[in-house]
This record gives sequence, C-alpha cells and structure tokens, in this order.
Amino acid sequence: MSVVHPIVAVTGSSGAGTSTLKQAFAAIFRRDGVKSVMIDGDSFHRYDRKQMQAEVIKAEEKGQLLTHFGSKANCLSRLELLLQTYAATGKGEKRHYIHDEAAGTKFHQAPGTFTPWQTFADDSDLLFYSGLHGGIVTEQVNIAQYVDLLIGVVPVINLEWIQKINRDCSNRGYSPEEVVDNILKRMPDYAHYITPQFSRTHINFQRVPLIDTSNPFEARDVPTPEQSLVVICFNGLVKADLSHYLSRLQNSFLSGANSIVVPEVEMELAMEIILTPLIDDMMVKKRQRG
Repeated sequence: MSVVHPIVAVTGSSGAGTSTLKQAFAAIFRRDGVKSVMIDGDSFHRYDRKQMQAEVIKAEEKGQLLTHFGSKANCLSRLELLLQTYAATGKGEKRHYIHDEAAGTKFHQAPGTFTPWQTFADDSDLLFYSGLHGGIVTEQVNIAQYVDLLIGVVPVINLEWIQKINRDCSNRGYSPEEVVDNILKRMPDYAHYITPQFSRTHINFQRVPLIDTSNPFEARDVPTPEQSLVVICFNGLVKADLSHYLSRLQNSFLSGANSIVVPEVEMELAMEIILTPLIDDMMVKKRQRG
C-alpha cells in the first residue's frame, strides 16, 4: 500500500456490474480533478482471443481447465509487478484489450487483440484497476497487498448469470448456448479464484433482485433498478458512518452491524456518498506526504 501513489481496485467477474462502479469512480475523479491511470484487468490476459480458443481446446484434450478466472490464462505476476512498481514510484506500463468493433475502430486493431505495452505518464494521482483479480492471493502472487481501497461487485449468482448472458449475446455476438456453456466450464475457477477475493474487500456492493430469477438460463431480461436492492457491506477497514448513510439515502435500512440496504435506484447516490470522502482522504494524505 502507498500513501504517495495510492491504488484503488474494483474486482468482480465478467457481467457482474463492475463497469457501473468503474463509471461511478470516473465521475468522482472527473469532478474532484483526480488524475488517474485506468487499468483494465482484461489487458493482463495471457492470450489474445484466437490464442485463447486454441489453448482451451488443448487443455480440454488433456482433461484440464483453462478459463480467464484462473491464473494460467492471465499474467498475474506482471499485474503484481505493475502494482508494486506504481506504489513505489508512480510509474508503470499498460495496454488495452480490444473487446469489440467499437474499440477496434478506436485503436485501429481487430477485436480480440491487444495494443502494445506503453509506459504511462508518471504524474497521476492514483492507479485505478477494474477487472477479475484486484484482490487475488495465490501461492505465487499477492495482488491484494498493494491495493489501498478494494471494492467488490458481486450480484447474487443467478442475477450475475442473467447479466452475463444478456451482455455477451447483445454486445459480443455469442449465442445463449455458448454463454451458458462458458459459465458452466468456469465455475470451478470462479469458486477458487474469484469468490475468495470478496472476503478481502473493504466494501462490497451486491445486487439482489426482487423478481423471480429462479432459472437464469431461461431469463433474458435483466431486472431493472426498480426491481432490485443493493446490499452494501463494510469490512471494518474503512470508516463507515452507517447512520449518516441511512439519513442521506431514501428508503435505506440497516441489515446488519456492518451493512445497509438501499434501493438500486439510489445506488449511484450511495456510491457518491460513500466513495467520494474516501478518495478525498487519499488525496489529502497524498498531498501531505508529497
């Protein structure tokens, strides 16, 4: 962890809603004039799309599992080195993974490929990571030790699957059958690599639907904000004035000693109320030490 070069990470699986929290942080940074280095976890995949497809086939022929949730398909040592280097010096390298045609047009590359690694400017205020492994700890790496503020986004599992099926079919050209097959294949790595991270987070945001999602493989419509609640849980490593949050957030209520529940329509406001003071405190301490 670093006071002079702080690191913020949002961790959660594909389709969980990390992009929503990423957008919320971007708005806070923009409003408060915080210069951030944005790091996409997908840029640390080990293989491009075609290579990954080939490697998955090779692994299956050997009776093995290879998914983006696990360590073998990702350059986790390089990610750890980036966070270690940034925490110490404010320097590092980044690249982009091209997900779709829109990104391909922007970077003039084919979808499913990586841009070259490039050194980023060393005058940033903080590093912001969003992806699968912001809080991962294995026998080989310890990413979590370098993160000053770690946020988890983890919908109840049926909702997470519905969101992923909807997004991958609508935006990435997959069929429902392909997405379901991918979900099932990744479950062991999800349990082993993704789930444990949510016990290391400072704050977790968990969406809970209020409508029937019993069969996520048949449901095609993602529950709307009006049909969902959000459970916000604090682990005690950050200051959490729950009474203050309750007074600011309409129709919120306490659900445990360290958690509150808000209607999802209040989620953006909840993020602003909770996260803005944490970022402001980071910047104050950074200026005092800098």
